[in-house]
Amino acid sequence: MASQAVQPQQIPLAERQSAFEDAFLSPLAQRSYPARRALPEEDSPVRTPFQRDRDRIVHSKAFRRLKHKTQVFISPEGDHYRTRLTHTLETCMIARTVARALALNEDLTEAIGLGHDLGHPPFGHIGEQVLDGCLQRRYGVRFRHNHHSLRMVERLERDGRGLNLTEQVRDGILRHTGPELPGTLEGRIVRLVDRIAYINHDIDDAVRAGILAYEDLPAREIDALGDTGSKRIDTLVRDLVECSDREGDIVQSEQVGEAMARLRSFMFETVYLGPVAQREQPRIERMLTALFDSLAADPPPAATPDAAEAERVTDYLAGMTDRFALRRFAELSLPQGF
Repeated sequence: MASQAVQPQQIPLAERQSAFEDAFLSPLAQRSYPARRALPEEDSPVRTPFQRDRDRIVHSKAFRRLKHKTQVFISPEGDHYRTRLTHTLETCMIARTVARALALNEDLTEAIGLGHDLGHPPFGHIGEQVLDGCLQRRYGVRFRHNHHSLRMVERLERDGRGLNLTEQVRDGILRHTGPELPGTLEGRIVRLVDRIAYINHDIDDAVRAGILAYEDLPAREIDALGDTGSKRIDTLVRDLVECSDREGDIVQSEQVGEAMARLRSFMFETVYLGPVAQREQPRIERMLTALFDSLAADPPPAATPDAAEAERVTDYLAGMTDRFALRRFAELSLPQGF
């Protein structure tokens, strides 16, 4: 009697996935197994370790709050402006495209992309600056959203137990910005694609809001990269893939990289630090400073057993959405009826 062929589903996932990665992924790609976690866990029979990390991030409370956190425009009224959540999703999808083209680990890239901005405070970059200044003034410590993103997944989620993510995902979250490069190529993809995504979708939002007209965009950079957001992203992604494949690292060509850097500088001058942002900044500073001082005077309960006072205040304030911060400020500032 002929033996029955073994069906793929009868082979354990870890064995099948490892064989697939050895056959089809670049030698430079991170392998899914073995999982490197602070607390060892038994592998899932249906998800790779990086897929489990992805799912834990998506199901976290911090991820859900991103839908009500500012990307650029403060509590925008229009339905089509980006939020921190939509920025995260756009970054994630572009990063997966790059990872697939380079035969790197898509699951790892996706998990890092989904988790990279979990620690952002309300009101975007202005909120981060204000919180950093308040912490320096009162406690002599700094606030960096990438460090708080790591604290979120390591210490704050699951009622203080953390998500127990793999080492590679935690490294990518921490180093998606700042002086140190991520230790994996997948993390370096997210670090660069984060900029590709926000520069281009923020141009789109700024034009929609009337802050920029298309004619205001710098002609040299638009000629080099493309006259629409989709064309610019395509140019940047193609260049990134071609150069990275050739160099064995995540890099851009000099011409395209410099054009993107100049376009980013233009956005900082005209939008991120431009007249509209400057008009809103004093109001946001007054509000967040008042909330900070109120919390420092009466610190909230500790989210982790060993949390110092500065961490208690930071954890609570950085976790706020824009609308929750506005509501708390109204409660703090307006007379309350009997």
